[in-house]
Amino acid sequence: MKDIILKAENISKQYRLGQVGTGTLSHDLNRWWHQVRGKDNPYLKIGDVNDRSTKGSSDYVWALQDINFEVERGEVLGIIGKNGAGKSTLLKILSKVTAPTTGSIKSRGRIASLLEVGTGFNGEMTGRENIFLNGAILGMTKKEIASKLDEIIDFSGCERYIDTPVKRYSSGMTVRLAFAVAAFLEPEILVVDEVLAVGDAEFQKKAIGKMHDISRGEGRTILFVSHQLGTIANLCTRGMLLDKGEIVNYGNLSSVLENYTTLTNRKELSYLSVDNTKDIFINNCSLSKNISISTNEFLSSDTINIDIEICKNKLINNASFSFTIQSNTGDYLTTFVKTIDELLGGKNINNFQVSFDCAILAANNYFLRLAIFDVSTFQVYDLQEMICPFKINDEGTDMSRFENVNYGYYNLKYRII
Repeated sequence: MKDIILKAENISKQYRLGQVGTGTLSHDLNRWWHQVRGKDNPYLKIGDVNDRSTKGSSDYVWALQDINFEVERGEVLGIIGKNGAGKSTLLKILSKVTAPTTGSIKSRGRIASLLEVGTGFNGEMTGRENIFLNGAILGMTKKEIASKLDEIIDFSGCERYIDTPVKRYSSGMTVRLAFAVAAFLEPEILVVDEVLAVGDAEFQKKAIGKMHDISRGEGRTILFVSHQLGTIANLCTRGMLLDKGEIVNYGNLSSVLENYTTLTNRKELSYLSVDNTKDIFINNCSLSKNISISTNEFLSSDTINIDIEICKNKLINNASFSFTIQSNTGDYLTTFVKTIDELLGGKNINNFQVSFDCAILAANNYFLRLAIFDVSTFQVYDLQEMICPFKINDEGTDMSRFENVNYGYYNLKYRII
C-alpha cells in the first residue's frame, strides 16, 4: 500500500498582472459577493495561459492550471521546466507561502522550505537566534532545537559569525545556514528551490550528499527544483516536467529528462544569434556529416562537422573560445579551449569548422555548449548551452539490443582477460 505524504488536487493559481488582489475595489467586491453566494470566482474564466513569450489578451494569467500529483514518503521528486513554467509558484503553494486559487493540498507532517535567499530569516537577529526561530515555526521545542544546534552550525560552516546579525551575511552564508536549519530540524517534507546554486561548489556537493542521506537513510521526502539536470538525475527518484503552468510529464525520471531536452530544443536544431549587440558573439552554428549533408542524426561511422561563425563588434585582445559536448542531462563530457586568434588565425575571417569521428561516442543524445570569454579575467562575452541537439545512432554493434537505453557516452577500447 502506498504511503502518500503529500497530495495536490486540481491546483490552479491565477494572478492579475501588475496588481495586488484583483486590482480594483469593484473587482474585489464582485469576487467576494460571488464567494458569499457560493459561486465561482467570476474572473477565473478569462485568464490567459502562462506563456511568457507571447502577448496575452487578458490582464489575468494562469500561473498554474489543474495540477494533480501524489508524493510518497521517502521519495525525492525533481521538478524541472523552463523559466516561467510555474515551478516556484507550485513550491510556494506546497509550502503554504501563498494559497491556490482553486484546488487543495493535503500533507502529513512538517514542511520546511528553502525557496529564496533569506526566506524565513529575520535580518536583525543573529544566526543562532534564527535557528531557534525557524525551529519554533516548525513546531519544535527549545530543547529539541538545542540538541541539533551544534550539528547545524558545524554543517553550515558559519561558526565564526553565528552570533552576528544575519543581515551582515553574504548570500552564500545565508544559504548555507538556511539549508542546515531546514535539513537538520527534521521536517517530514523538505522543499528546495534553485537557491542552492548560490552556494559554492563545495557546499553544493555537501548539500546534495545531505539530501541523499535524509531521503534514503532517514526516509524523509524532498521536492527539489533545479536547472542542473545532472543533479536531478543523480538525486531524484521521480520527475515532474512543467510547461506553461501545466504538468507535461510526471513519473519516470529518464522520460521526464528526455521530454525536457526535447521541449527546450525542438525549434533549435541549429543555432542563430538573436542578439547582435555584444562585443563578440557566436553568430551561428550548424551540423553536417561527410560531404556537407546538414543533419542532426549520425551513425558511429560518420564524421560530424560543426560550422561556427563568430562576429566582433569590438576588438577583444584576450578572447578565448570553448567547445563542449554535453550529455542529455547537461553534464560536460569533453571540452577544448582555444584563443580566438588561434581559431581564426588573425585573418579577416570569422568562421571555422570543428570535426570529430562519431565512433568515440556511444549511441545516445548530445548537445553543444559554446562560450567566448576573457582568458585572464574569465569575463563571459557569450555563452550558449544545450544547443544544436544531435543523436548518434547504433548501426549494429553488440550494444544494439539495448537501443534507447542510456548506457553511457563513450566507446572505449577494452580487453577482457
